[in-house]
Order: sequence, then C-alpha cells, then structure tokens
Amino acid sequence: MAFASLVSRRFFRSRQHDGFLSFITVIAVLGVTLGTAALIIALSVLGGFEQEITDKVIGFTSHIQIQGFQNQLLNDPDRTVASLKDSVSLILNVSPFVAREAIIRSKEGVDGILLKGVQPETDLMTAKQYVLEGKYDVTPEPGMLPKLVLGKKLARKLSLDIGDKAAVFSLAGPVGQGQLRVMQFRVAGIYESGMAEYDDVIALTNISDAQRLVQAGHAVTGYDVFLTDVDSAETVAGRISNLLGYPHYARSVFQSYRNIFSWIELQKRPVPIILGLIIIVATVNIIGTLLMMVLGKTKEIGILIAMGARRRDIAQIFLRQGLVIACGGTFLGNILAFVVCFLQMEGRFLALPSDVYFMDAVPISLRWEYFAVVSAISIALSVLCSLLPARLAARLDPVKAIRFV
Repeated sequence: MAFASLVSRRFFRSRQHDGFLSFITVIAVLGVTLGTAALIIALSVLGGFEQEITDKVIGFTSHIQIQGFQNQLLNDPDRTVASLKDSVSLILNVSPFVAREAIIRSKEGVDGILLKGVQPETDLMTAKQYVLEGKYDVTPEPGMLPKLVLGKKLARKLSLDIGDKAAVFSLAGPVGQGQLRVMQFRVAGIYESGMAEYDDVIALTNISDAQRLVQAGHAVTGYDVFLTDVDSAETVAGRISNLLGYPHYARSVFQSYRNIFSWIELQKRPVPIILGLIIIVATVNIIGTLLMMVLGKTKEIGILIAMGARRRDIAQIFLRQGLVIACGGTFLGNILAFVVCFLQMEGRFLALPSDVYFMDAVPISLRWEYFAVVSAISIALSVLCSLLPARLAARLDPVKAIRFV
C-alpha cells in the first residue's frame, strides 16, 4: 500500500510537467466540481421551495383547520378547545377564528378580501414575522377604531398606510346570507410574506371585531390546530372529526393545499435522475483521464512489473489517482455550492414572480445531509469509474509495455 501511494505521488508530480495530461486532469476535476455543485444547489433549492411553501402555508393557516359544514357557525368554542387539548396528545395549540369574505374600501379603491379575526392570546400565525410597517397588533383599544393588518400588495392597491381608515363590508348571519353590514377599521400593520395569494387577500383583525361585523355572537367559523409533529396532521385530522362530530369537520394542511404539495413532489421526482446523469458524465471524464495516464506511463508500468511490482499494486496506483481527482473535485464542488447558496440566501439576487411561485426569490435550504450524500455519491462513482483504467494498467504485458513507444 505504501509502495502504491509513493508511486502515485511520483506519477502525479511528473504529470505536472506534461501540459496535455495536466489539462485533461483539470477538465476531469472541473467536471466533478460542477456536477457536485449542481446537484447540491438543486437539492438545496428544492428543499428551500418545500420548506418555504410549507412554512408559509402553515403559518397563514395551521396544521389542521376545523370548520363547520356549509360554513355553519360553531358554538361554545371554549368547551371545544378544552376537549381537543384533553383528548389529543399531539395538539400543541388550538386557536378559534372567524373568517368571512368581505369587501374593503378606501378613498382610493375597492377590493375583495378574506377577513380573518384571530385571538391574539392563542394565535400562532407567522404574519407577525413579515411585518414591514407598523406592528402586528389587533388587540382592541377602548375608544379606538378596530385594528386591521393588511398585506403589502393589498395596501398598495388601496393606497393605505399605517393609521389610515378603511371600511369593510360583509354579510351577517350564520352562513353570510343576511344583512350587509359595514365597520370602519384602522390600519395597524402591513406585512409581506412574498406569497401573493396571501398578501393580496388576507386581512387580519381581532376575533371579537370580526364577530361583531358578521353578528356571530360568541360563535366562531373554525379553529386553527397546531401540532407537535406536522407529519401526523392527516391522522390527527381524522381523529378530530370523529371526536367532535357533526357539524365539525377537520382537514389537514396537506388536504387543503393538495395541489401545491403535489406540485412540489412532481418537481422533485425527475431531478435525482437528471442530476445523477450530470454526475455520471462528470465522473466518466475520469476514465478518459486515467486512460491517458496509462498510455503516458505504459513504459514505466512495464518496468515496475518487470522489477517485481504486483499487479494489485499497479491497480492501486491508478485507483489512488482517480480518488485524488474525485476528492479534489468534490471538495471544490462543495465550496462552490456553499458560496452560491450563501450568496442567494443573503443577497436574494435570483428573483421570482410571487404570483406564480408563491415567493419573491429562489429559496435555499442549506442542510449538511445534501453535502454529505452528494459527496459520498460523487466519490463512489468516481472510484467506480477508476476501476476500468486501473485494471487495464494491471493487465499490461511488461515486455510489450517496455517496448511501447
């Protein structure tokens, strides 16, 4: 093993004086570098898409949402919340809400919205993390107008700023078919999540103000349920539906937004195959490089065999050459992928149309698993590609090799 390592290093140093072989080696290392970096970046982007969409969808809804059949109002929310917390161990929090389609009007325009009244004490919506102006505060203040938190896109369409007043119209009654009612609100905060579906539609207020607008009394239109493990959402949703019974029905976030999560899964399926081919093409370059090395060192190989070198040692020499190329290319690929991902995370220079992709920039999820798995695959494939040239070198006839010109 020490002999193979020594000769491998000597071959590598001597190759530095051979311009053509050095150029071929650089190309092989570059191929592994780009293949490794491309695979890591692609996995990071796909992971970022999944994480970003999941976080935002869950943040503006919940893991499980309980509503009434045909928009029926649900009575006795305090008893329902207590029952859920006592009966289902995976529940982290339950927050009642009142949601109703409405029309908002400012001095500059009119638009349709989904008015959602939340309970500040139990609300876990992530809109508070995306507040750009004002603050996420819907707590009622005596003698003051009810507060409203809007998305940036909606606020800009209506020319609303912090402190401005807006009128909200909605139908009252159990199923929103009663008398048209109007209330005046004051803009307390403006958020931007990057998802046009939310920024352009959802307006948040206090649950008591929403109940007063739609004349719901103490009833609610639903409950946001947050779990300790989102992966168990569908199972827990079924248990909740059985526990509460009619008119309650529960749906997990994966059921409510099945089209979005199906789109994510569809995007992920062909990527490993395509990028796997990139890695294979890159590692096949190693075969060509090592074959050129075998041709260039044929005479030296013959001399080594004639002097008593074992054929296994000859194979080890070229396997080590392939391993050096693989490790060098993989290391550089990891650095390149990390730099590109880090720059995107900090600078967000690759923008996206938020009304199509649910976010305004390409998301990145840096995970050590991506680097570890891709590096292992890259090195393994490179070593496998080195086996053919190594075996050819080990099978050379020493007499013919020494006479080779």
